[in-house]
Amino acid sequence: MRWWTYQKERFPILANGLLIAAFSSCALLYSSFLSKGPLPGVAMFIVAFGTCFIFFLQLRIADEFKDAEEDATYRPYRPVPSGLIKLRELGWLFALGALIQLALALWFSPRLLFILIFAWTYLALMSVEFFHREWLKARPITYLWTHMLIMPIVDLYATACYWQPTLDAPPSGLIWFLAASFTNGLVIELGRKIRLPDNEETGVPTYSKLWGTKRSTTVWIACLIATTAFAIIASIPIGTAIPTALILGSLLLTFSIFQCPGKRLELLSALWTLALYLTLGILPLLT
Repeated sequence: MRWWTYQKERFPILANGLLIAAFSSCALLYSSFLSKGPLPGVAMFIVAFGTCFIFFLQLRIADEFKDAEEDATYRPYRPVPSGLIKLRELGWLFALGALIQLALALWFSPRLLFILIFAWTYLALMSVEFFHREWLKARPITYLWTHMLIMPIVDLYATACYWQPTLDAPPSGLIWFLAASFTNGLVIELGRKIRLPDNEETGVPTYSKLWGTKRSTTVWIACLIATTAFAIIASIPIGTAIPTALILGSLLLTFSIFQCPGKRLELLSALWTLALYLTLGILPLLT
């Protein structure tokens, strides 16, 4: 029951699992389209999804450690500061996840270890705020982009589950897919930290506090535009540029009109993420 409450409040398994499944499957399928190779096998999907799911869980756990002092002061209702779950328990869960990731890489393709270690290293540096916590905290834009670089790194690992065993090197043009993953990470991060004035909490940093609601929402829309542009460029070599532009362009227009700070913006960010990865990963199968 304790862990059920924790996942419900801090890492909803069903909602996150759906997005991560779209994320990891798209990475594999896009790599196969780009390299004009066969479709990914079942083992590739298992390794990519399992490893990515654990990566995102580890990110949540790392945040629990980073924010422990602030949570105890300003957010005592959360599972960790309330005593429901102990940091030590989360530390063991983090380590168990790493062992599973290692086992999956060794089982599927030991060459994946190079990218896995790279991702672990970056995650570890994020966990200690690159040894410059106060400097980063004083520069929220730098804080944002340095932390969001983990998104294309995790995506790179997912794509490597396809190209590492078969091609030895990433297919040409993969950089645009990773760029879309990076800007989409910004969409998600901004979307969950833009609130209406009445919903702001003392001691909880948000972009709406930093820039104001209107300006922060404008930045969110700009990230949608950037993601759309990168996705269209990424879709050119796989022959789906026009339908990608139509689908994401329509969503961009709709979301720009009906956006609203708070939970709706967070929901729109999740729907946008799902649409992005389904468009790049599933659409080519239908054309």
